[in-house]
Amino acid sequence: MHYLLRLLPIIALAPTLAAEVALSPLFGDHAVLQAGDGTAVWGTAAEGEQVTVRVAGVEASTVAAQGRWLVRLKGLKPEVTGKDLVVQGTNTVTSHDVLVGEVWLAGGQSNMERQLGPRPPQKLIEDYEKEAAAANYPGIRYFVVPNTPQAAPTTTLKGSWQVVTPSTILPCSAVGYFFARALHEARHDSVGLVVCAAGGSTAQGWISRETLLATAGLEKIVSDYDAAVEKFAKDDADWTSNGPKRTEAEAAAKAAGKPAPRAPGNPQTHYKAAITRFNGMLSPVLPLTMRGVIWYQGESNNSDPAQYEVLMPALITEWRTRFANPTLPFLTVQVAPFKGLSPEIREAQERVARSVPHAGIVTTIDIGDAEDIHPTRKRPVGERLAVLARQQVYGETGLIASGPCFAGVSFDGAKAVVRFTELGGGLVAPAEGLKGFTLAGADGKFVEAQAVIAGDTMVVTAAGISAPTAVRYAWANAPVATLANRAGLPAFPFRSDRGKDRLER
Repeated sequence: MHYLLRLLPIIALAPTLAAEVALSPLFGDHAVLQAGDGTAVWGTAAEGEQVTVRVAGVEASTVAAQGRWLVRLKGLKPEVTGKDLVVQGTNTVTSHDVLVGEVWLAGGQSNMERQLGPRPPQKLIEDYEKEAAAANYPGIRYFVVPNTPQAAPTTTLKGSWQVVTPSTILPCSAVGYFFARALHEARHDSVGLVVCAAGGSTAQGWISRETLLATAGLEKIVSDYDAAVEKFAKDDADWTSNGPKRTEAEAAAKAAGKPAPRAPGNPQTHYKAAITRFNGMLSPVLPLTMRGVIWYQGESNNSDPAQYEVLMPALITEWRTRFANPTLPFLTVQVAPFKGLSPEIREAQERVARSVPHAGIVTTIDIGDAEDIHPTRKRPVGERLAVLARQQVYGETGLIASGPCFAGVSFDGAKAVVRFTELGGGLVAPAEGLKGFTLAGADGKFVEAQAVIAGDTMVVTAAGISAPTAVRYAWANAPVATLANRAGLPAFPFRSDRGKDRLER
């Protein structure tokens, strides 16, 4: 697998011949470049053309090959005042008002894609008008990658950077904006947000064909995808060639009051398609230099949490290779409660985040909506991610970035004594008492339990269970979650009975 991954960035950069030097839109007016060493800037040019890039007192040169060029700028220092980025070849291209700061990619599916402004038929983001009116941050910019699934990797990218103002903010990812704003206000860095998310997309949609084939247990995703594409080609040819029969079928359906026959759907453009978002959305932004990734996705993988535990490490490993950063931070949002989402998918997300190096997770177990897979409270999500980034990525001390995490349980007669990490000053319960705990005895049947705080532990008991064997908390599709720490962060849902491979902390 690693051999393949070393070759893949070359494959992803398909030749694009151009007569004049040009820049990727990622480096256009109002762009934000990542501060530090080795910041990539790229574009197209004629074969053999000498290209020089200058910005903020830093310069680098290269020669275009196969119609493309890429330089890495060394020693870029943070800039809160816009600079010109000048690219000189046989012609000169200048991007204005370019900042140097912190660049983050906001990836995933609809809960990350979901813009701050109205998007019918979805509910309005909480306080969106007030938030938009206050969105005057020249030091925050965002770039939205168009939702363009592709059958093969592409380098083509459309879009432009937007400076955050009340008139520009509505199309921005709400979670991404609240994350960027919290980071900007806390650290005073310029922040660039690249939104690369697509509603309904699966994890396998953001992984290359080669990596899926090279990862044990994921090969069938590719064979199923290929079979669907082959079937579509046949069905589409039949549909196109059988015009008269189709007309008859449509007339018959209309006469019978039934829906007319529909053209076959292209599996390559389906929202759950494997591979195609990697090809059409991620490939054009490779190998962007950035500080890290915030990721909100998992709803479309709800049906197979075990497979998700294989998919996500493969995705993170590939992205780190493609972005030329083996320790690229990857911060995940645990999917919010919803009547159609299982607790197992949240568990899978947490297991990945705690087992993969340089990864982290925040929970939204307290801000979901049982009736809506798109909860409207996005500000706490972004702000929790920002605190996690400040602690884990930027090394700020004295921050509490997590709610209580299950560390183990011991059984003492009728009591289950639950231990936690990430106490955040201590465990707290609401005035009306704790809810969401269940216990099971030897029969494995879980019943509602009573829980009380005992120092840094929880003591859980249940009527009728004299010798408990397992304890769970917030273990339901849309649970009631009441336990938190003194920092106000909710406890992660857990179960003690997963089995021998239960996550140990």
